[in-house]
Formats: sequence, structure tokens, C-alpha cells
Amino acid sequence: MKVTSVADPLLPFCQRLLPGRIAGVSLGLLKATALELAILAGHVLLYPSGIVQERRAAETPLTAPDAAAQLPVEAKPPVVLLHGFIDNRSVFVLLRRNLAQHGRHRVESLNYSPLTCDIRCAAELLGRHIEEICERTGSERVDVVGHSLGGLIARYYVQRLGGDARVRTLVTLGTPHAGTRFAPLANAHPIVRQMRPGSELIEELSRPAPGCRTYFVGFWSDLDHLMDPLESACVEHPDLRAENVRVSGIGHLALPVHPAVASGIRQALDTVRPGDPSAAQGGGLTVA
Repeated sequence: MKVTSVADPLLPFCQRLLPGRIAGVSLGLLKATALELAILAGHVLLYPSGIVQERRAAETPLTAPDAAAQLPVEAKPPVVLLHGFIDNRSVFVLLRRNLAQHGRHRVESLNYSPLTCDIRCAAELLGRHIEEICERTGSERVDVVGHSLGGLIARYYVQRLGGDARVRTLVTLGTPHAGTRFAPLANAHPIVRQMRPGSELIEELSRPAPGCRTYFVGFWSDLDHLMDPLESACVEHPDLRAENVRVSGIGHLALPVHPAVASGIRQALDTVRPGDPSAAQGGGLTVA
């Protein structure tokens, strides 16, 4: 694993004009905040386009009439994108384009209702969605990328509902795996209460999960204002095969948008690991 950092071309100039502390930590925080606000503004504009579930065209499973003459096919499973709290699939516009430009053409998003009040129910919906994808595409397994709450929903499906039989790799972006103490006044919403440290649901995810077949990659940011503590976005469980990738210089909303993170996601999905039914050679995840 290599730490992901976001280069700032203006930093040398600012360091000459500003005191060291401001030019370093404080300036980085200001730039990350400005980027978050810009992304938020853009997302508000795109939000209406993602309210309706995407239309899915019928696909032909990857099989040939003559099995003996069948050529090898690329073992890249479909990718399922799952958005965060009070959001929709429009948050993944840039990530989808990035994945498609690098050969991932079977990418689908799932919208769950903003009125959802239980992560368990959303995880069951995700399971039905994944079963439909596997039936339609002929794939045995899928990869999942979940932003924030979406990653927690996907983890519950994998770890508590048997979803490890279907999910090959689960990538989470700023997901409160250990719970977050952010915005205590939001406790009126049951979903927020489930994302608190020590909640019944977080306790469920800490229980033993022997033999879990899914590989986890957790991206966490050192400037994520929604994670308290920041390290709560790391996957820490003795029974899970997991890798955590620190991202520097960007905030929570930028995680599914920034090209450096998109590059890391692609590497996480393309890395060949023991047990993967794909090419014999593979390497570890390195993100620059």
C-alpha cells in the first residue's frame, strides 16, 4: 500500500507568501474545504439527474454456443456503485466515466430511498440487486464501490447476509466502519444512530466473520470532516482480508470524484489476489 496524496501546484508559491503553519496544514484545509464546496455546488446541479433509477439494457451472458470453441473472456466482474446518505447515483458521474475509459463497461448504480431508516433493509435491497445483475450478465461475482453510508450497507450485506459469495472486492470511500461521532444533533435519524460508535449495527459488524471471501479496500482521508475519529473509515477486523489506503488533501465529498482516488479504485479492482479466477500474475495496490 502506498499513501495517496493530492498534489497542490500552488503550494510552493503560497509557502513564500504565508507563514509555515498557514501554508502547510491550514492552507491544505482551506483548499480542501474550497474543493468540497465546489463539488457540493456541482452535485446539487447534478442531483436531479440521478433521482430516477438508471435504465438497464438486457445483456447476453458471457457464454458461447460451442463450449469447446469458446475463447477466454476477460474475468472482470460488473461493478456496482452505491451512494451515501441523502444522495443518489449522480455522485458517481465522473467515476463511472473514468472506469469506462479504462475498460470497465459493465458499471451499474443502485439508488436506495432517502427515506430508508435501516441499514439492514438497504443491505437486503442491495443483495436482490446484485442477484439480478448476476442473473442478467452471467457473472458469478461483482465488485462493489460504496461511498460513505453506501460502503457500510455493502459491508453488512457481505458480512452478515452471505454476500461474500457474490462480492469479490468491496471498495469503501469514507465509510464509518467503526462509527462516527460527527453531528450529534443528527441522532434524530435512525440511520445516523446506526452509524454511531457502539451502536447495535456497528457491534454486529465487529462479530466474527470466519471464511469471508470478499477482499476489502478502505479509502480514508486525513481531511474527512464527517469521520470522527478519522481512522473510523479504516476496515479493522481480524477475520477480514482488508487494505486501508490513506488519502491526503481532500475531503469527504471529493473521494468519489477526485482522479487520484479513481486511479486507486481501478487498481484495487484490477489487482489479482489469491482465489481470483483471472490471470495468474498480479501485484499489490500502489496508488500515487
